[in-house]
Amino acid sequence: MTSLHRAVRATGVLLLTSSLLAACGSGEGPSSDEGAAEVTITNCGAEETFPSPAERMYVGGDGNMLAMVLALGAEDQVAGVSGLSDTKVALSTAYGKDVVDGLNVATKDQPTMENVIAQDPDVMLAGWNYGYREENKLTPDTLKERDIAPYVLSESCRQDDGGARGTMPPWEALYADMENLGEITGKEDEADEVVTDIKDRLTVLEEAPQANEAPTVFLFDSGTKEIFTSGSFGGPQAIIEAAGAKNATEDVEDTWTEVSWERLVKAEPDYFAFVDYDGQTFEQKVKVLESNPATKDLSAVKEKRYLNLPISAWTSSPLNIDSAEQLRKGLEEHALVPESDIEPEFDLEPKGEG
Repeated sequence: MTSLHRAVRATGVLLLTSSLLAACGSGEGPSSDEGAAEVTITNCGAEETFPSPAERMYVGGDGNMLAMVLALGAEDQVAGVSGLSDTKVALSTAYGKDVVDGLNVATKDQPTMENVIAQDPDVMLAGWNYGYREENKLTPDTLKERDIAPYVLSESCRQDDGGARGTMPPWEALYADMENLGEITGKEDEADEVVTDIKDRLTVLEEAPQANEAPTVFLFDSGTKEIFTSGSFGGPQAIIEAAGAKNATEDVEDTWTEVSWERLVKAEPDYFAFVDYDGQTFEQKVKVLESNPATKDLSAVKEKRYLNLPISAWTSSPLNIDSAEQLRKGLEEHALVPESDIEPEFDLEPKGEG
């Protein structure tokens, strides 16, 4: 938000305060709904209006949107969150165990409309396939019908054909979300600080010594018959590039998508990064790679060039910069990029794995 925008917003607050004081003096105070502050922002290419500051947010996603909220220090404005089992440890490491333990876990599973309504939220934060699903009848449109303002994760914004997700480069999507959520929560200064910190740390990564030829990293989310991975619009694209490597599926114009085993083998990756969550454990994924005739002889598999990080660190979130730093160190340990002085701010790798 520019200084001009802040000035305009501040002026609006002063005018609102003056009118409230005048009303109180005349004995004609407005009802609780009258005079409520709002902010209009651009979300997925559309102008949308939200209460500001939001007081009761329902936060969906894979812990990634919750990381955005916690990075802003807006945990007291959260009415409920969906499932934390895959992300609780990572979020506690970054934002404090007491903070995360104090959140209301409204459901351990995917949110439903009934579950959301029960928390009486004024805003819901989620994304397509990060809580919003037509088959569950929980969408931005159905929320608006119930006077709940829906925010859509920028990484998940749908392309013009309505199919694939992703409409902007991953870091830009993250910055847009942080700045938008800063306005929705009334924490614009905190949002500026988060974005500045990420950009500063990205500069350090960019200025680190680089390999003559960037190593190829394959992001293995899960897989048996097909492999779930991430393309050019997903958080992993930004993370892998920042670490000084090449995403094996950077030519796939989508966020999270399936590819064939043939595609993996053809890429001949130098390194594997894994997404840690309950659906398929790290050990199970490694077993798949090490037992599949098509992959067991890949040098990255034989030499166990692996990094396992939680799902909230790979999906679009402020933790992406920590992932980039941790991936950089992993690549350095296997001499795939030159050594540097970079040290991850947080160690997000699940203990005893990777």
